[in-house]
Amino acid sequence: MKLSKSKVRTGDRVFGLVNGFIMILFALVMVYPIWYVIVASFTDYNELMQNSGVLLWPKSPTIDAYKMAFRNPLILTSYGNTLFIVIVGTAVSLALSSLGAYFLTRQDVKLKKIINILIIITMYFSGGMIPIYFTVIGLGLENSLFALILPVAISTFNLIIMRTAFEGIPRSIEESAEIDGAGHWGILIRIILPLSGTTLAVIGLYYGVSYWNSWFNAMLYIKEREKYPLQLVLREILLQNATNEMTGGGADISETSQISEAIKYAVIVIATLPILCVYPFLQKYFVKGVMIGAVKG
Repeated sequence: MKLSKSKVRTGDRVFGLVNGFIMILFALVMVYPIWYVIVASFTDYNELMQNSGVLLWPKSPTIDAYKMAFRNPLILTSYGNTLFIVIVGTAVSLALSSLGAYFLTRQDVKLKKIINILIIITMYFSGGMIPIYFTVIGLGLENSLFALILPVAISTFNLIIMRTAFEGIPRSIEESAEIDGAGHWGILIRIILPLSGTTLAVIGLYYGVSYWNSWFNAMLYIKEREKYPLQLVLREILLQNATNEMTGGGADISETSQISEAIKYAVIVIATLPILCVYPFLQKYFVKGVMIGAVKG
């Protein structure tokens, strides 16, 4: 028995409305915490501590929390360290992942299946934190920003996605380049990489976000506070309440505590906003680049 077109259309409309309503609720649940942090960072700290309900707009708007946050000399220094780690680390990771993916797509590689299996095993098993720590120390990378880049330069998951993208490029294009005298470097740089721009953008985003959010390795390997990345400074402020340099160490403990809460929100915004601004520029590549890894593996 076939349903009439009117009933089908009505059902589709009801489904669309319900689905849209549910998606809006999910969006609000995810967006409001971010919005709350932003609003709280611009709210007067006295008003912030007295507020006990939903906060939608800044009360007695002020930027004092940001002024006090930047009193911490480590904020700007750690920003520079993090930018270095993200830019250099992402470039190194993309370069190494591209070389590895290109190697794994060659037809004449001996023991190719075994190599692939060994690489995949590293997704599930590793040497452990202590062997990696001693390796970093043995290579002389302790207290160096490169200790936060080189040990994690290649992600197996990202390498597999990039390998799948490279395998999707028609072999005939590479053969025509070989006839024209192109070698491996020429094929990779002039053909493979330009045709894989979408995947490179998404993988670059993955690597960049990973480097930006990383703090644990810095806690292990970095000894000088001047070399701390931004996320490690943020951790100190949020978990250890290290705000004395920014509040001036006032005598009134309760007031200092209130100011510290406002400063924490401001620091969260300072540490999060830059990486959020990158997403809109790469959004058009995101779905296509991610789906490549789901087509075949």
